[in-house]
Amino acid sequence: MKRLIDKLRKTKKPTAEASLQLKTEDSQVKITAMFDLLIEINGSDQLVLKAGKLNALHLMRSENLSDQMIALERLVYGDPTIERTYTEDEVAGVLDKLENSLAEILARRTVEESLERKINERVQAKHQEYLKEIRSQVLKEETGADNAQTLRKYAELEVLEQKKLSRSAMEMMRPTEITQVIGQSHAIRALLSKLSSPFPQHIILYGPPGVGKTTAARLALAESKVRKFSPFLEDAAFVEVDGTTLRWDPRDVTNPLLGSVHDPIYQGAKRELADGAIPEPKLGLVTQAHGGVLFIDEIGELDAILQNKLLKVLEDKRVMFDSAYFDPDDPNTPKYIQKLFTEGAPADFVLIGATTRDPSEINPALRSRCAEIFFDPLTPVDIGSIVENAAQRLEICAKPEVITTIADYTIEGRQATRLLADAYSVALYRWLEAGDETVVSGVIEQADITEVIQSARLTPYNQITASDTQEIGKIFGLGVSGFLGSVLELEAIAFTSNQRGKGLVRFNDTAGSMAKDSVFNAATVFRRLTGEELNDYDIHVNIVGGGKIDGPSAGVAIMLAMYSAIRKLPIPQDIAVTGEISLQGRIKPVGGVQAKVYGARQAGIRTIFIPAANRQELALELPGIKVIAVNSVEEIIRHIFPREITRPIVVRPSAI
Repeated sequence: MKRLIDKLRKTKKPTAEASLQLKTEDSQVKITAMFDLLIEINGSDQLVLKAGKLNALHLMRSENLSDQMIALERLVYGDPTIERTYTEDEVAGVLDKLENSLAEILARRTVEESLERKINERVQAKHQEYLKEIRSQVLKEETGADNAQTLRKYAELEVLEQKKLSRSAMEMMRPTEITQVIGQSHAIRALLSKLSSPFPQHIILYGPPGVGKTTAARLALAESKVRKFSPFLEDAAFVEVDGTTLRWDPRDVTNPLLGSVHDPIYQGAKRELADGAIPEPKLGLVTQAHGGVLFIDEIGELDAILQNKLLKVLEDKRVMFDSAYFDPDDPNTPKYIQKLFTEGAPADFVLIGATTRDPSEINPALRSRCAEIFFDPLTPVDIGSIVENAAQRLEICAKPEVITTIADYTIEGRQATRLLADAYSVALYRWLEAGDETVVSGVIEQADITEVIQSARLTPYNQITASDTQEIGKIFGLGVSGFLGSVLELEAIAFTSNQRGKGLVRFNDTAGSMAKDSVFNAATVFRRLTGEELNDYDIHVNIVGGGKIDGPSAGVAIMLAMYSAIRKLPIPQDIAVTGEISLQGRIKPVGGVQAKVYGARQAGIRTIFIPAANRQELALELPGIKVIAVNSVEEIIRHIFPREITRPIVVRPSAI
């Protein structure tokens, strides 16, 4: 054939017979090549089977070019019904179509082989990963979720756990029974009555820091558990949290108090949930406290919106969760997640909040749902008892002057025990310096507590103290800040004016405008009682220390100081007064009387005069102090100046 083709190429004008022969041989070559390609694609055995099914086997074996063409078409197109006769001109066109079809088949096969190869590679890789995951899962089931690295860190933690110094002194001195809480008998009685009832109430505890609010609440729950009518079970939880640390996200992405929802996309829930786009609720402290007590220290510092959310939980006794990713019809959602989203989480607990703020600063809606209990500031006697009990737990002895000194420098039980622990450390160091290394208990001397006070640069809590003396123009008033009362030292001095009728009244500028008004009110009352003109005197009224008086409660004290200075009458220095004075000489009620009485007792005051309208706020018997309720300034004058006979009221024309 090659020689024929070469001969035809060399002939410039080939004959028609030669051209026809050349075309026939060329077609035969193409047909043979196509059969070879089909054998390569399908394999010889598969091609014979395929040809038998398509009734093309005998046509393949035929020497007739037309039969071979029919067989080729049947094999390429898969159609056994093809039956026709080809002219010489049609053969070339049909062969071209068959070439294109075979090229398509071959290209498809090449692509399929490439894809199949890649698929096999991927399947093999996935198979290895799957085997590795199964192997890891089996290992976790056998050994848990730990590996060599996590086990090493666990071992390091275990080693750290073995290193213990000792129990802290504060831990040793902390009360372990409700009866060991000093100075709060009334508050503890009220707390137990409201908590151990068959219908326990939510409670807010008010009082200064360090008086035992947190300790009393914890021990009150333990005491309530043993009472037969208490609803608290033996395993009732006491969940404690500081309100200043409770931060939350308005989108409820995080809320440690009430609980939140971890969305699978943004926050990444557990893998088995994230793969199915299932949100996962995280329970909060209110659910942890279910069936017990949730204690929020400094509840007044809690965010206002979070307080309102908490109120909703207190009413419903459940926490509801919500998420845009939750599908109630998703069969892959676990039952517990379905329950949390549809029914919420239980949160039936008793709320006990503690605060050092004034009740007026607490959310009124929260106050309306809670019983309110006030813890009293600790007296020097209470501080002394706390120090003595703490010394017994430390198995040491503190001299009486040590206890007295600690009571002079603090009113907080926590700080009192800390000062004792510091003094014990100083004493122990002193014993070691003396050469006795075996002594761990002994007597704490005054020098030990003095060293502690000097190193900490402490100052006595009460700078002002009462005495048995009498002074002209000097009297003690009472102030209050928060839950703590204090003693104010007021003094007045009066001189006859150089020019009659042109006297001046001077007063501290730092005391405030309301205090100045009290001075003018006192001047008017003095003139009404005595008929004397204050313009005839130069009077200077002073608050020792320059303190600011925000309220009118110093009115009576200012009036008595001026009265004493002008009339030259001495005032006992173991009394204190409080009350607003009206222009008619009546004594009006004031706030914070309970705290003021405490402040007076701290300063050693023996007698205190209060407005009669405030008497019901105090107990009938107050140890260590005498309380006299009065309605008018004349009553106080008769008590303080028993020999003074006030002049009748004289109304001068100039006063009209």
